[in-house]
Amino acid sequence: KHPSYRIVVADVRAPRDGDFIEILGHFNPRTEPETLVLDEERTLFWLKRGAQPTETTARLLTKLNLLEKARERGASKAI
Repeated sequence: KHPSYRIVVADVRAPRDGDFIEILGHFNPRTEPETLVLDEERTLFWLKRGAQPTETTARLLTKLNLLEKARERGASKAI
């Protein structure tokens, strides 16, 4: 019962715990401070291709300022 989460790219039609396209990083909320490791280049690549982060993932991406970087580099206006 030690939560740790992978941040992945998945097709919207895939089940929540089903197949995914790519692992972008991981998040561990139990460390002090929280550990967030993310492949910035691949994350920006997927955001520019139209990937839509969940609310929780968007919060984590905002911490690393990746949503703003994606907007600056021409990603979808929906993020």
